[in-house]
Amino acid sequence: MFKLFKTQTLFFRTLAALTIAGTFALSAIAEPYPERPVSLVVSYSPGGATDFQARIVTMLSSKENYLGQPMVILNKPGAGGKIGWDHYASKAKKDGYELSAYNVPHFIAQSIVFKTKYNINNLEPIANWGADPAVLVVGKDSPFNTLQDLMDFAKKNPKKVTFSGAGLYVGHHIAFLQFSKESGLNMTYVPHKGGTPAMKSVMGGQVMAGFNNLSDAFRNQDNIKILAVADLQRNKEFLPDVPTFKEQGVNVDDSSVNFRGIMARKGTPADVIDHLAARVPMMFEDKKTRKQMKSAGSPVRIISRDEVITMWKEREDYLRILLAELKK
Repeated sequence: MFKLFKTQTLFFRTLAALTIAGTFALSAIAEPYPERPVSLVVSYSPGGATDFQARIVTMLSSKENYLGQPMVILNKPGAGGKIGWDHYASKAKKDGYELSAYNVPHFIAQSIVFKTKYNINNLEPIANWGADPAVLVVGKDSPFNTLQDLMDFAKKNPKKVTFSGAGLYVGHHIAFLQFSKESGLNMTYVPHKGGTPAMKSVMGGQVMAGFNNLSDAFRNQDNIKILAVADLQRNKEFLPDVPTFKEQGVNVDDSSVNFRGIMARKGTPADVIDHLAARVPMMFEDKKTRKQMKSAGSPVRIISRDEVITMWKEREDYLRILLAELKK
């Protein structure tokens, strides 16, 4: 009798243990995303506009009403973003814990011109946080005080005016190609590994001019002169006194405006994408985030996932035509 009782006791203890273990297992499976920190790959150098802004817009991610976990920035610079995006599109996990910052027109233009592992069809936009126009800058001690000064010199000195920019077929390069074609001037573009080294090259006199982001130019305006904005209208919030190219008689439009946001790899679970698409824009909209962006001279343009999907497609269609024309 005692032996039977002992056997029954052991049976019920084992059953209870299995029940508890099963409960914990189910709890672990049901744990809402995310349950650990999320990485965000930035395909540009530390300190540049994309890196700088990514750190601002993700600084509140650990708040419970946003993601409830910190977002950790991982820099993988090189080749105008191509190195980082190639690695991300082919190596990153599709679990929502490895995200990436995107730059448009950069990654779209590169996927059109080069053989890349990324394109709009194998990446999933989450939300857009900003739109940063390209601006033409020269060093503080440059003899050029206006766009016309630079153009007059370039006309008399073919190929001698050198421009820096953050790589090939990024917004800076596209602005340069448009400027060169529309002005009819023969100038030289020198690609750099990101906006920060491109700006330093201008300030240090290694190049005569450069195209860079409005936000980087705003933060460095004590050491440079900003001669023109590559957009359809002036930026009244940060550079109200700097005219557009169009105002100065050169037909450069807004093709090079740098849209920035967050994306995931295609194949990331739909519920994770939906969760991110709902929470990330709220994080961008936070008053603290907006205040920090404004103090950094960074134009905010928050666009939802569905709107970004449309924007990516429209930009790709437009860039195919534009790049074909610029190559002629």
